[in-house]
Amino acid sequence: MDRDRSSDITMIIADDHAMLRAGLRTMLDVPRLRIIGEADNGEEAVQMILDLHPTIALMDIRMPKMDGIQALEALRDARSTTRVIMLTSYRSTKYLLQSLSAGAAGFVLKDIPQEELLATIRAVADGAAMVDGRFLESVLRSLEEESDLPDLQHENIEPLSMREMDILRLMVEGMTNQAIGKALGLSSGTVKGYAHIIIQKLGTNDRTQAAVKAIRLRLVK
Repeated sequence: MDRDRSSDITMIIADDHAMLRAGLRTMLDVPRLRIIGEADNGEEAVQMILDLHPTIALMDIRMPKMDGIQALEALRDARSTTRVIMLTSYRSTKYLLQSLSAGAAGFVLKDIPQEELLATIRAVADGAAMVDGRFLESVLRSLEEESDLPDLQHENIEPLSMREMDILRLMVEGMTNQAIGKALGLSSGTVKGYAHIIIQKLGTNDRTQAAVKAIRLRLVK
């Protein structure tokens, strides 16, 4: 008798390189995760996602016919509930910010280790937003060095309390709610509540966007 698959994470892979798709299939051949489709261009990926409603889509940024950013925008306009993880070889701040703005739930480099990719997929399927830590570190460093960062006085940002600033600094470091709570003597539930308030005050959609915006506005270093 077949096992119940109702709790499986279903996925499609969208990339124009067949060898990379084959490699990802091998990496992702694990229990409770099923690849239900593959696409080699953005248009095909969008249609497949809208037809099959996978939990997760792993999507390359640079694809023919429609690139990954355009595909994200099309899925957002169609109100797709599939959570998209962008997959790229490029350490580009522009790509990251465009992807997050278009609704990406994750952003990883193509050389990400298997266990980290699996952890990212599971976290995103559970509602988290994830960015490859190696990439986020370099992006945040480059943002710190920009000379044309916006002036905080021209941003409509509600002031953060001292406690919220403490938590924001640790969020920028990539710490989990549990780790932040341990560092500050708070429960993970309390930290989660503070994080939600911080995200709202910064006018962002998730922790990653909040971290990037905090660096751009020089709220933290």
